[in-house]
Amino acid sequence: MSNAIITYLQEQLPHFLADLQQLVSLDSYSYDREDVNQVVDWVEKRVQSIGFLVQRFPNADAGDDLLATRRGTGQGRVLLLGHSDTVFPRGTTAARPMRIEGDAILGPGTADMKSGYLAGIYAAQALTALGMDSYDQLGLLIVSDEEIDERHAVPLIRRVCRDYDAVLTLEAARANGDIVTTRKGVYAFQAEAFGKAAHSGVEPEKGRNAIVALAHMIIQINQLNDLENGISLNVGVIEGGRLRNIVPDYARIRFEMRAFTQEDLDRVTRQIMALFEQQPVPGVTFQVTYEPGMPPMPRTPAIAQLEAMAIHIADELGFPLKGAKTGGVADANYVAAEGIPVLDGLGPIGGLDHGPDEYILKDSIVPRTALLARLIQSIGADSSLHRSH
Repeated sequence: MSNAIITYLQEQLPHFLADLQQLVSLDSYSYDREDVNQVVDWVEKRVQSIGFLVQRFPNADAGDDLLATRRGTGQGRVLLLGHSDTVFPRGTTAARPMRIEGDAILGPGTADMKSGYLAGIYAAQALTALGMDSYDQLGLLIVSDEEIDERHAVPLIRRVCRDYDAVLTLEAARANGDIVTTRKGVYAFQAEAFGKAAHSGVEPEKGRNAIVALAHMIIQINQLNDLENGISLNVGVIEGGRLRNIVPDYARIRFEMRAFTQEDLDRVTRQIMALFEQQPVPGVTFQVTYEPGMPPMPRTPAIAQLEAMAIHIADELGFPLKGAKTGGVADANYVAAEGIPVLDGLGPIGGLDHGPDEYILKDSIVPRTALLARLIQSIGADSSLHRSH
């Protein structure tokens, strides 16, 4: 079974590389609707050519989202999840076209995540070609806004994933080959300080320095870091003041807090809010707001079951595999929040995302796509994972 899939994918590797070259040559910056939709058009035609039915969700200010579905001969429902957008603006691919250096394939978006959703397409194609479509339904959801904060696709991700028994996210495998079974959640905070302006030379005592007040708070926020228990805080932006000779009456910081559990997110949020009840500089008041950026993706028993399945398949295919936890977030977080088991990092091995040396490993394409295909097949056949729909 696995040997047939490997053989098929090895024969298809030149076509995979040609397709990847086409995709990498298409700019797909999140904020460039026209460019992103070039990629969506390409994916739509490609999946239609292998028997998927396509539903497209237009967006006025961003690229379209796409849901492709195909019926099989089994019972389980599996969703592949990816994104069409990258962080690179128009012109990047012309300046840095895809190139191969030894085993490394470099180019903008190779790892994050053009090779990933291409692996999903080839895994589906292999199962169809070999008559191994032992699933009830295979879905491919490609959203266009994963790289930015201004999300429109989150409700779509949450709604679609509820129709499936398991979700496999097509981000690249970690640089060491790990898949991802646990991700932190993140909360985004803004704290504003309101003081009183004064001349810093003539009568500084009449001023109330908003920057100094926030400086006190930044130190205390930093002390809430508990890296041993997976809790991390980072003050990433500080703004305030106009001129050096004015006691600043306003300052603002933006910071984030990440943790592996919802309990820790809630607990540390309460600690943060309590900090800002202090008044380190008399006369300076604070206003703090926050919003959940991403829910955590904990390693639930169902995710552990998928992880064990993936490790067993990788062993059959002849390479080691293990699950990992990471502080980074991805669309898999939203899936986990819906109670649907999800594995992340099912694309080829790669790394250095968002930078000039972003890459995937050519030799990982066939085994990782075979792993993906066998996972689809195994989830489809494993009745213990199936839910009523």
